Amino acid sequence: MRHHSVTRKFGLKKDQRNALMRSLARNLVNEGKISTTLAKAKELRPYIEKLVTKAISGTPASRRLVISKIGGEKETKVLFETIAPKYKERKGGYTRIIKTSRRVLDAAEMAVIEFV
Repeated sequence: MRHHSVTRKFGLKKDQRNALMRSLARNLVNEGKISTTLAKAKELRPYIEKLVTKAISGTPASRRLVISKIGGEKETKVLFETIAPKYKERKGGYTRIIKTSRRVLDAAEMAVIEFV
C-alpha cells in the first residue's frame, strides 16, 4: 500500500534521486532560478527550504549538515553568506514555483523555481 508515501520516485533508484535533488539544489543556489519539470520543482521546494532554514542559523554544525546535503562547499558558502541573510526575518516560503508552457518534445509540464 502507498499510504503516506509522498516522495516522487521519478523512475530512479534512491541514490539517483538523491543525486538529482542535490544537482537541482546546487543549480538553484548558483543561478537563483532554474527551469525544470513541475514534479521535480515540487519535490525540490521542501528540500531547498530546509537547507535555507538550516543556513539561517549559521552554526558550524548546520554548515556541516548543509555541505553533506548539497555536496559542495562553494554552494554552501553562497547559501550561508548571500541567500540566508535575506530571509533572516522570514518564517518560511523562500521559493516560488511558476508554471510555464509544456515542453514540446514530450508535453511535460514545465515550471520555473526561484528564490522569492
